[in-house]
Amino acid sequence: MSELPRPAHEAHPQPWIACRREPGGQVCLVIGGSWRLGAEPADLARVRAELFDEPDLSGVVCDATELVEWDSGLASVLAALAWHCQERGVAFATAALPEGLRALLGLVEGGARPSGAGAPDRADPFVRRFGQDFIALARSTGEILAFIGEVALALRSLLAGRARFKRADLWLLIEEVGADALPIISLISFLVGLILGYIGDQQLTQFGAGIFVADLVGLAIVIQMGALITAIVLAGRTGAAYAAQLGTMQVNEEIDALRTLGISPIEFLVLPRLLALITMTPLLAIYANVMGILGGAFAGTVAGGLSLTEYFTQTQQAIGWNHLSQGLISACVFGAIVAVSGCLRGMQSGRSAAAVGEATTSAVVTSIVFIVIASAVLTIVFDAIGLS
Repeated sequence: MSELPRPAHEAHPQPWIACRREPGGQVCLVIGGSWRLGAEPADLARVRAELFDEPDLSGVVCDATELVEWDSGLASVLAALAWHCQERGVAFATAALPEGLRALLGLVEGGARPSGAGAPDRADPFVRRFGQDFIALARSTGEILAFIGEVALALRSLLAGRARFKRADLWLLIEEVGADALPIISLISFLVGLILGYIGDQQLTQFGAGIFVADLVGLAIVIQMGALITAIVLAGRTGAAYAAQLGTMQVNEEIDALRTLGISPIEFLVLPRLLALITMTPLLAIYANVMGILGGAFAGTVAGGLSLTEYFTQTQQAIGWNHLSQGLISACVFGAIVAVSGCLRGMQSGRSAAAVGEATTSAVVTSIVFIVIASAVLTIVFDAIGLS
């Protein structure tokens, strides 16, 4: 054990900490001096090593009689030591600490690992981590299915005319989803069509088939890319916004207030957002198709030497109603996925700023993953029923 240092006789003495052995295998942490943020004692690492090198350590108690003043710097150090004790199953007593410091440490308990806690002594076995991940996946799947079931019941109430939500909110959401998203969708769709046109022209002109650039761009945009571009833009723009809005409502206990008043949050908050996205995503996909074809036309006329009449005539011959229907069906499905993902993560959000940020990120990731999966499944289904 280290010897107890003598506190310096000055207005703001240097912070110090030492270990003192107690009967019964306990160790007393003696804390003294002026603890300020960023002013840790030089021997803190040595004291921590001494503390956890004790083979028969049964508990840790704190002695703050020599403590002059403190702030969150001392709280972070003690939180890290308490975390280490918790991992080793050792009791960490804080009864002798100042009341304000005990309250600050109480806020840290059960939260994230403190920055000074370091890595755990031993990594969890692979089988245990695999089992925990599998259980988390199963639980998450169950939560998603339960949420989809609640949304289905809300849709049934809507068809029966019993859904409770403000129609004015629905029109506002439609405006936010549709008109406000036009600039970014215009830019991305035009550039994607331009890229496809240039790449197609470089390859097809080698075979004297430059005119088929119109077929390539038109079919790619109408069947798949227009709906995908729209869905991914909405996932990052609208789905994240929905998660943040509902997560903030969780923090402010507004959703709890709705339940207390007997109003279903699914009907009042989720249903109008779902209707807005399902309604506007196909329309935005049609607009993305037009902008993508214009981008391809720019590449075909500038790089391929085609005239606008030739390009648009070839595009009209290549695209059929079956291709348009594939894109519109996909857009409806993608819009529902974005709405459900964003609202689900928002409703699952915790009651802190960090939890709202995590919910927003999770909403975007969930939307994009399920959009890609749905795109692959729909492509197979369309081919199986002969729609392609």
